[in-house]
Amino acid sequence: MKIAIVNDMPLAVEALRRALAFEPSHQVVWVASNGAEAVQRCTELLPDLILMDLIMPVMDGVEATRRIMAETPCAIVIVTVDRKQNVHRVFEAMGYGALDVVDTPALGGSDPREAAAPLLRKILNISWLIGQRNAALQPLNAPLRDAVQRQRLVAIGSSAGGPAALEVLLKGLPRNFSAAIVLVQHVDQVFAAGMAEWLASASGLNVRLALEGEPPQPGQVLLAGTNHHIRLLSNGTLGYTAEPVNEIYRPSIDVFFESVARFWRGDAVGVLLTGMGRDGAQGLKLMRQQGFLTIAQDQQSSAVYGMPKAAAAIDAAVEIRSLERIAPRLLELFSK
Repeated sequence: MKIAIVNDMPLAVEALRRALAFEPSHQVVWVASNGAEAVQRCTELLPDLILMDLIMPVMDGVEATRRIMAETPCAIVIVTVDRKQNVHRVFEAMGYGALDVVDTPALGGSDPREAAAPLLRKILNISWLIGQRNAALQPLNAPLRDAVQRQRLVAIGSSAGGPAALEVLLKGLPRNFSAAIVLVQHVDQVFAAGMAEWLASASGLNVRLALEGEPPQPGQVLLAGTNHHIRLLSNGTLGYTAEPVNEIYRPSIDVFFESVARFWRGDAVGVLLTGMGRDGAQGLKLMRQQGFLTIAQDQQSSAVYGMPKAAAAIDAAVEIRSLERIAPRLLELFSK
């Protein structure tokens, strides 16, 4: 994979170079010391992946991500040494299309390969995803299934660009929205609590991490909060599980959507938002086959048109909607 490094700290650049050297197929094609330089270099030689720092002179990583995704889009992973201080910047960059975030590998540790492992694993995941092909979008129409109980659930999956998309969607819903909401966003466990707090502050809704053994309830927005998958269980409560271990992303949207299709006994809507790859498409199709309404974000409003495109291609999406039209549709369906 052709990889670019954007970082103004020589020690961080060296740490990234050493980590990448453990995988001979990775080639560092250029290094930029600030975001403005990275934007220009992308017009000259577009890499497969950019390892983007957040805090830099001239132009920071957030603005560089926005510019690159708008002008010369490619896969971007945020690399930072201070996650807690930069959590809001991380989510802002992901809103513009950054795919993931990882710690800068440590130099001088007792086991350099172990220090490099988290970064190399994320790069491997992204290499799988950007190699997948997706078919064209085909809009469909179908009615919401009749409710067999008064329980109501909105199951939402998102990945790259998801934080910003979730902010827009949740802002469009009132605090007394009558359906429970469960979010599955591709984000590491260490960032999940910060993301829940950020969404709660931005939307005004009660957003928090989902707890083992609790049921989805109206008035609460529950975010998958660990690196395990979240499932709906047969008794109507939520649980975390390490299986299946071969899923690229943890938590997996497919795993959650499939559990909703299998065990939810009331009304439900599945919503698949912006993201790279295909996670969520098969699960959304299973929800549709069970009679639930399924919605995929359209191409024009998606930061990364991968997952919703994959869902539409296999007829998993009953409706294709712009991001701004999803919340009004949910209100229409679940108005009291």
